[in-house]
This record gives sequence, structure tokens and C-alpha cells, in this order.
Amino acid sequence: MVVLKGVPALLSPELLYALARMGHGDEIVLADANFPTSSLCQCGPTEIRADGLGIPQLLEAVLKLLPLDTYVESPAAVMELVPSDQARGLQTPVWRRYEYLLHKAGCTKSLEKVERFAFYERARKAFAVVATGETALYGNIILKKGVLAPDDLL
Repeated sequence: MVVLKGVPALLSPELLYALARMGHGDEIVLADANFPTSSLCQCGPTEIRADGLGIPQLLEAVLKLLPLDTYVESPAAVMELVPSDQARGLQTPVWRRYEYLLHKAGCTKSLEKVERFAFYERARKAFAVVATGETALYGNIILKKGVLAPDDLL
């Protein structure tokens, strides 16, 4: 737990450090409980543990600190349903929650849907992957960091 004024207490020191070190265009993955975080991070991004947290609550806290990239089509991406889940009409209500939180944070762009294996490849190139306790199917989300204008730093 972080004991600092204005910083959401559920953001760990490791996660705050990663967010602070990220540069414009770097990506961070908030991964659900089924995501292969540890194996993916063995030769790639930093692994950060947040096992007891759901992604919506973590996303809301992260968005208070992380500027999103406004120079791309979408600064947030989720894993697209595999064809068999699409065919059976699987619903992803957690995506509506993500869209609400992104909109609340000032993001006007839609969630990008990324094919499963392309999502894994993109995650391998991310700055960090945060392993959460999120149990919603297709709960993973990638965020692309933007820039802060000089006035934002005051």
C-alpha cells in the first residue's frame, strides 16, 4: 500500500515506479487471472503482481495518474473474442465498464479489439504486465501512455 497524498492506495510502489518510468508510446497490460503473465514476462516485460485486485478498480486508479496517448486511433485495447466464443454469443460486460472508466478519464476513443495471438505479441513488447485477480473472461486491457503538456505538470 502507498501512503501518499493523492495517490490511490491500491497502487503498489512497483506499479507506481513502472508508470513513472514509462515514456510516450509505452504500453502496460492489466492482465486477468487467466493471462499467462509469468511465462510471457520471462524474457520480456516487467511482471507486477496485483493478485487481489479486479481490473476495473485498478484501471480507475491507474487512469488518475497515466496520461493516455491521443495521437493514436485508440489508446486502449482488449483481446478480441476467439471465433468459437463469437459464434456462441459470449458477452463481455467488463468492456462496458472499461469504456465508462476511459470516458470518465477523458478518453473519447473506442476500445481497440486485437486478435488473441496478436494481443499476446503486443503484450510481449509492453513495458510491464500487471497480473490481477480479475476473473471476467476477456478482461485483459492494454493502455498506451501519452504525453503531459507543461501545464499538466503544475
